[in-house]
Parts: sequence; structure tokens; C-alpha cells
Amino acid sequence: MIAMTLDMSGGEFWPRFAAATFATWRIAHLLAYEDGPWDLLFRLRAWLGPTLWGKLIDCFNCISIWVAALFAPVLTVRFPEAALIWVALSGAACLLERGTAPSIQIDRSPPSPE
Repeated sequence: MIAMTLDMSGGEFWPRFAAATFATWRIAHLLAYEDGPWDLLFRLRAWLGPTLWGKLIDCFNCISIWVAALFAPVLTVRFPEAALIWVALSGAACLLERGTAPSIQIDRSPPSPE
């Protein structure tokens, strides 16, 4: 097995990091917010309900941590580097989620008189 090293100056790391970031975001978004084929993920979330696992799968930030753990070894196999890449992938996916989520509208109109 060939050990990969974290060479951020090389042209190979950043495209792989970007691809792993998008993959992390896509899978975490699918698990947290989408129904999935045949409504499987919707039914899974409903079945899990308010349990610890149900709360985990409903939280994009939480699920992105575990999805990112699948992609960190793709970029490096060395432990200290993989741990940093693991949280960096989750953080980048969370930034993507914030940037693509619908904006929240706040109604600041005065209350209507009764």
C-alpha cells in the first residue's frame, strides 16, 4: 500500500478536496433533508423519530461529520492529516449548506391592533 502525504502545494490535493467536499455535502443533504428514492429516507427519519439517531440524521451539521469521515481517507491515510481533513470536509460542507440554504424571512411589521 502506498502512503499518500498531504502536499497542499501540489495540483492533486485541492481538486480531490473539492470533490470530497461536494460529495460530503451531497450525501449529508440527502440524509438530512431529502425523501430519497421510494421515500426510504423519509420513512427512516420518521421511524427513528425523536431518538438520538433520529436527531442525528435530522441535523445537517451532525451528519456531515460522519459522512466526512468516509472521505477523509481518500485524501490521506496518515492519522494526523486525516483527522484535520475530516473536520475540514465537514466544515466546508456546512459552509456550502449555509450558502445554498433558503434565506429566512423575518416579518418586522408592527402587530395589528385588535
